[in-house]
Amino acid sequence: MKHWITSILLSSVMVTSAYASDIGRIKVSNGEAYISRGGQKLAVAVGTLVQTSDTIVTGADGSVGITFLDNSMLSIGNHSSMNLEQFAFDNTTQAGKFDVALHKGSLMVVAGKLTQHNPDALKIKTPASILAVRGTELAVYVEGD
Repeated sequence: MKHWITSILLSSVMVTSAYASDIGRIKVSNGEAYISRGGQKLAVAVGTLVQTSDTIVTGADGSVGITFLDNSMLSIGNHSSMNLEQFAFDNTTQAGKFDVALHKGSLMVVAGKLTQHNPDALKIKTPASILAVRGTELAVYVEGD
């Protein structure tokens, strides 16, 4: 009996851990787009959950809109590649950190609760710079590969 209860508790912890890495949800998806996660290409569809370390890639006619746990919104344009490097958010204190790397293409950001209490919480890395989002909206474009 004791082993059976231990197995159930361990299973519950593993399921909770799997869901704990979800940081946002795809709200808009148009054209060619996929998520690269753990060496796999996953289809992008409205409602798909995104996780830290996911790379979102769009094709010639692709665009993706994502809403995160702190209500930040990112829109990725066509011919783009973006990596969700780090996301941590405490809903009670609204503290955390959000790092994104835009490798190529375009990205529009509407900052959420994280930046209201800590203006340095959201950073966008490009091949040439690191941008701290201090306002509420920002657009970035990276040319080439």
